[in-house]
Amino acid sequence: MLSKKVQAALNEQIKVEAESSQVYLAMASWAEIQPGIDNVTQFFYMHSDEERMHMLKLIHFVNERGGFATVPALPQPALTYPSIKHAFTALLKHEEFVSQSINNVLDIAMQEKDYATVNFLQWYVAEQIEEESLARTLNDKLELIGDEKSGMYMFDRDILSVSVEGGEE
Repeated sequence: MLSKKVQAALNEQIKVEAESSQVYLAMASWAEIQPGIDNVTQFFYMHSDEERMHMLKLIHFVNERGGFATVPALPQPALTYPSIKHAFTALLKHEEFVSQSINNVLDIAMQEKDYATVNFLQWYVAEQIEEESLARTLNDKLELIGDEKSGMYMFDRDILSVSVEGGEE
């Protein structure tokens, strides 16, 4: 059985994951109307789907542990970006925020001595290490490219072959 504190923290994390899905969906919609970055668009759509799955995993966990997972109202995400580089900078900052949020939930579960939740959250900790690494890798690549159009062409060509672990497949 989940304590009220752990349930509240997990429901807050459900909101964070739902917001993440919406943020990346908005990025995908914006990218889709930018010329020549079809794979970047696909990357953002895939990332949105992945975040939704993270949210669903939390919802199932809360409900299976005797709690009640609530579906949150969400704020409007940013709809446009000055450039692809700005979008990927926002992606990295968002992933860092998600990591901190997971750490906060983990801290509460540890304080409550809820070791089942602590164990469950280890997957999210590992996932965030991968997500931040991927975001840093992509930002590093964009930094190298600068404003070079041929570099952006290659970035778009290769983005779907960069694995979630942050390395090349």
